[in-house]
Amino acid sequence: MTCLECKKELGYLDHKNAIESIGVELCAHHQELIKELIKKNKTPLEAIQLYYGLKEAGVHGMLEWWDGKKSVDIAISRVKLNIEIDCGYEKLTEEEAINNLEEAMHSFKNGFTTIRIPHILVRYYLNETIKNIIGIMEGLKSNIKVIN
Repeated sequence: MTCLECKKELGYLDHKNAIESIGVELCAHHQELIKELIKKNKTPLEAIQLYYGLKEAGVHGMLEWWDGKKSVDIAISRVKLNIEIDCGYEKLTEEEAINNLEEAMHSFKNGFTTIRIPHILVRYYLNETIKNIIGIMEGLKSNIKVIN
């Protein structure tokens, strides 16, 4: 049991607290940093879990990356991919839906592809979600090579 960020060995209580509060193995210091990030940006827990799952799979992303207009849950700049975690499809208003579309358009105009992933997929199908994101990244990489 080690911290996924600094590789520090975790004791039983640190491990238990991390898993119960944020769902990933982090030392007390990194737990606090993540909790501050969640508070500041309203980052969904599933975005944190996906970020660290991708990191363990060798994907180097950025958590809460500023795209010039808003903060993106996870950005993978190497393939120009933004990932947003959606936490409330059942409560989505028409205004929110059009805002989502406009944000995707803004990202696309800047060369980024934005995908929206329902939080439930990350919560219950994390490994499958990671595999699909890696597949999307491979497709984006091949398209970037074709264009260049």
